[in-house]
Amino acid sequence: PSISHLGHVTVVVVGGTGDLARKYLWQGFFQLYADQVGKGHTFSFYGGGLSPTEKGTPLLFGILKELACPPELSVERCDLVKDQFLHLSKYHQLKTTEDYEKLSQQIKQQLEQEGMVEAGRLFYLSVPAFAYADIAEKINNTCRPPSDAWLRVVLEKPFGHDLYSAQALDKKLSGQLKEEEMYRIDHYLGKQVVSKILPFRKENKKLLDPIWNKHHIERIEIVLKETLDAKGRIQFYDQYGVIRDVLQNHLTEVMTLMLMNLPANLSNSKEILQNKLNFLASLQHVDNSNAVVGQYQAYNEEVQEELNKTKDYFSLTPTFAGVVVHVDNAQYEGIPIFMTSGKALDERVSYARVLFKSDVFCVQDPNNVQCKSKQIIFYLGHGTLQYPAILLSKNLFKPKLASSGDWKEVTEYKDVNVLGLPLSDYYIQSPVTPREAYCELISHVFFGRKDSFISAEGLLASWEFWTPLLEGLSRVFPRVYPGGVANGNLLNFQLQGHQVAFSHEAVVNVIKPGAEDNFQVMQGKYRSSEMVSAWAQELVERLASDLLLAAEEAIHEEGQFHLALSGGSSPVALLRALALNLYTFPWRNTHIWQVDERCVPHTESGSNFRSIHDLLLQHIRIPYFNIHPMPVHLTQRLCVEEDGGPTLYEKEIKKHVNGSSFHYILIGVGQDGHTASLFQDTKLENDEERLVILTESPIKPHQRMSLTFTAINRARRVGVLIMGKSKHELVSQLSRIKGESSKYPITKVQPKSGTLIWYIDYDALLG
Repeated sequence: PSISHLGHVTVVVVGGTGDLARKYLWQGFFQLYADQVGKGHTFSFYGGGLSPTEKGTPLLFGILKELACPPELSVERCDLVKDQFLHLSKYHQLKTTEDYEKLSQQIKQQLEQEGMVEAGRLFYLSVPAFAYADIAEKINNTCRPPSDAWLRVVLEKPFGHDLYSAQALDKKLSGQLKEEEMYRIDHYLGKQVVSKILPFRKENKKLLDPIWNKHHIERIEIVLKETLDAKGRIQFYDQYGVIRDVLQNHLTEVMTLMLMNLPANLSNSKEILQNKLNFLASLQHVDNSNAVVGQYQAYNEEVQEELNKTKDYFSLTPTFAGVVVHVDNAQYEGIPIFMTSGKALDERVSYARVLFKSDVFCVQDPNNVQCKSKQIIFYLGHGTLQYPAILLSKNLFKPKLASSGDWKEVTEYKDVNVLGLPLSDYYIQSPVTPREAYCELISHVFFGRKDSFISAEGLLASWEFWTPLLEGLSRVFPRVYPGGVANGNLLNFQLQGHQVAFSHEAVVNVIKPGAEDNFQVMQGKYRSSEMVSAWAQELVERLASDLLLAAEEAIHEEGQFHLALSGGSSPVALLRALALNLYTFPWRNTHIWQVDERCVPHTESGSNFRSIHDLLLQHIRIPYFNIHPMPVHLTQRLCVEEDGGPTLYEKEIKKHVNGSSFHYILIGVGQDGHTASLFQDTKLENDEERLVILTESPIKPHQRMSLTFTAINRARRVGVLIMGKSKHELVSQLSRIKGESSKYPITKVQPKSGTLIWYIDYDALLG
């Protein structure tokens, strides 16, 4: 042959007669063969399966005969290429180690007989995930090509169902295959529009750079809606649910490509993967408060039927999810990223949309495109448009068209609207030849283009981001929705601060027994001081509004408000509420102090300051100088007497706080009756005048720094917040004790001239 010979490639599709192989994979390999025939490589194709040869062969050839011709081939040419492809294809039983050994022998024999040099072996594992490790071991032990040829093994999701299982699977596989030999498929990365996101950003960099940030972007939406249900796939689906099935992989990848730093070189896979990791690391933690979930009505019955469960079995697996993600960096902070996907919805459509803030005021002609929303849409298909495209509203700019010639500008408009604008208001680019995602990816595996696949680090980083939310949702009842158009506005969700909730009440309202008339806040007495009690949420809202009143009063009198916050679990809900109370609270004139701190660096998650920072400080505008963390970390060591941390903090208090008397100190109570970090055996006798001391806690971390009772009792107001059923026993005990008890340090809180108020929720009060 006149073409220089590039060697022989063996393709093995394990699970070659299964559903995925029938629908997509063989078509992809046929396309690869049609693209490569006569370009220097020779090929052989094996369909592997568990059935014996006489059963598997007719199944495989039944699939291969149905393959469609690639559009670029004439009918005659296609018949010829297809004949050759069938001639090179063969079924092989792949069940035992011996089967894999036989396959390896057969490949070797064929190479020797025809005097060919081996270029590489491509294994595509189209099998359930539990079989990966075992097959990888068989390939490693029996089917490795000689060292000068490549081995590439393609794996389909799911890669685990949370961080821990993904780590375990990774460990098993990396014992058998090298990272560069593994190609983890996310078929979204094969979609032409998705693989065009980075090139599009690069081509239009000059025009996008000034607007690709928080000052111009209002919100981002990443959406995959399906009309189909999960029927027939329940066995798989019920273990995974919509977040694992779609958000953790497909939608996260799309978000990453849209927002990661542009690599200097688009063909440098290493740089692309590194930039992806950097982006994932900058996402803010998500939990239940950032998501809503639903389940279509018929799902539970389908579960009972397909998994043989009894009639009283309830699955909590969500088939719909809405999540709002935020990025923690200067470029994108504050931009909400709405991610949503669901089954049994009103239409099938998938897109990612960047909506820009409107900076135009139209005095006249509001229908002119200049007055309408500015947006860029990466449209993945279906919906009203039906074809994949990138759309830019004409009020932004006219995008460049790459010179490579595989994308074209669309100028013929159908009379449809896409996301609020008629098609004629957009510049539209679309692929010249639409290609199926699997065809694209199979060709990328063949050329060894790793950036179209998921790296081990990228996979674990994504699971690390999603796992806390999944764990939190595992006990949450999804909202039931009828399915299709009938869903109406039942699934609409909205953002309040950083929290996400459904916009409309569900009709079925489950009320806690006896709670109907308890929504009001009750006032009473507790341990001869004032007490406020309510259900948790109302209680926290009341405390937040009391703090606001105290702040306004203090600022009116003295120009500033000194607030000291304690650690522990009770203030979490309050800090969240304060962070949402963004605009009315006079943060500018507020100083934030700590009641107590654990002796760990402030950057660690166990630090009280860290939780005040994460829940509150980073969401509000408070001057840097008004924040007073306890100095537990001096001269590179933690809480050492000689470093004089407590004295330093005392000096700071005396310098800023009039008469060392805080306007408001908020504390909680531990189940053992301790408050701040003052415990049953904390020695205080000889420290009457001290405001701050180092103390020992019975639980880890043992070392603490704390305000003393002297400091607490000088405050104008002291609020004690007690929440949750686990505190009921304590609340009952304390109510029986008159005056002080050395066993319960909280009883020593008796403000000299200030007031003490107990905030106790009904769970703690009534048990």
